[in-house]
Amino acid sequence: MIFNSLEFFFFLTLVFCLYWFVLNKSLKAQNILLLVASYVFYGCWDWRFLSLILLSTVVDYFIGIKIDSNNDKKIKKKWLWVSVIFNVGLLGFFKYYNFFVDSWIDMFSMFGYTIKSDWTLRVILPVGISFYTFQTMSYSFDIYYGKLKPTKKFLSFAAFVSFFPQLVAGPIERASNLLSQILNKRTFSYNQSVSGLKLILWGLFKKMVIADALAPVVDDIFANYSTYPASTLILGVTLFSFQVYGDFSGYSDIAIGTAKLFGIELMSNFKFPNFSRNVAEYWQRWHVSLSTWFRHYIYIPLGGSRVSKIKSVRNICIIFLVSGFWHGANWTFIFWGAFHALVFIPVFLMGRNTVYKNTVVAENSIFPTFTEIGQVLLTFAIVTFSRIFFRSESIIDAFNYINRIGADFTYQTYTHPLGYRMIDYYLLVILFVVYEYIIRKDERSPFKFKSRILRFFVYSIVILLMLLFFDDNVDRSFIYFQF
Repeated sequence: MIFNSLEFFFFLTLVFCLYWFVLNKSLKAQNILLLVASYVFYGCWDWRFLSLILLSTVVDYFIGIKIDSNNDKKIKKKWLWVSVIFNVGLLGFFKYYNFFVDSWIDMFSMFGYTIKSDWTLRVILPVGISFYTFQTMSYSFDIYYGKLKPTKKFLSFAAFVSFFPQLVAGPIERASNLLSQILNKRTFSYNQSVSGLKLILWGLFKKMVIADALAPVVDDIFANYSTYPASTLILGVTLFSFQVYGDFSGYSDIAIGTAKLFGIELMSNFKFPNFSRNVAEYWQRWHVSLSTWFRHYIYIPLGGSRVSKIKSVRNICIIFLVSGFWHGANWTFIFWGAFHALVFIPVFLMGRNTVYKNTVVAENSIFPTFTEIGQVLLTFAIVTFSRIFFRSESIIDAFNYINRIGADFTYQTYTHPLGYRMIDYYLLVILFVVYEYIIRKDERSPFKFKSRILRFFVYSIVILLMLLFFDDNVDRSFIYFQF
């Protein structure tokens, strides 16, 4: 069951009606409904993996109580390590077991030794495991650091871990935000629900019109990169930048909007990263829930920027390599993380990593300055280049893609094998960028216009484009489901 399906529409309508019109007088009943709905939602992918999310919930529920009930810091730390080892072990086995085995076999083969590959297993990656394991770990961390008291209400905690709007692709929530809302009475708010529906519409637009429309073009170029000139390869990775952004931020918008329908506010996960003026600002705006998770639970405990420059650089390298590895069991993601560390470090050493914090491009004017335009284009180019590694099937494909750009730096008008009119896609991307620039100051209000006529016009255009670009032959699943 995916957000952009009729099944989810009927599912959400049913849960919403039961939540507000049948069970609205009982907080416990509402939380039980959220828990049951979340398990049904997750079980639609593979009911067997419900045992994993239940196991993770039970383990961290009791570990949280154990950490809080002990005054001895050493014992607290031991229980924290139990949580970390369990969750990382769970994630490591299902996501990285075959990667390590294959890498081990490849390493020995380089020295002329042959190892049988029967150590590999047919391990299926459970959807969302990277997200809910990090969410439960953050609960244990916050209790250990004294930022949170554990809850004794198991059903509420289970609803926090499995909350279906953000279960399979984030945002990765903190208990201090999400669990506290689940534990407290919610009341229906018309304005909050309308705001949620607007975010859902905008998220569906980004997914169905931007991401899904660009997917066939991107897939063709990356699958046949050896036959295309540099101009087409640059076009392919540029369109992929918009595809992955539309896909992932679209999911987050739908998740945040859906949560609003149940009186719950999730954290913002994307804050118009395509208008970032350097790489540091980009990471303050892209996948915010993950980047802040790494900052709070890895970077700062390692000393952050409060230690020497050398150690700070080491810490930066660690979090970017871990971030790359979190994304998938492939050397392409590790190279992607290492590349971002390399381009982030100069910004950090020059003291420019926080200069654009809490500001937007053209903060107090309609148009950006030429300097800002240059900064945004350079940052976008750097980030887009890194996505060659992110999108390629293997590290060899990634370097061959790059080499192909250098070896055949010529221009050729791209024509899709199925005859898509590419001018439509170019105009679509331009329109999308211009519209996002207009609303760049508030990622939670995509249709914030005073004029009703203007709002109606924008709604009409969005829905019309969704109908025009809908393609039932495109894989409609979200890219980040694989992580």
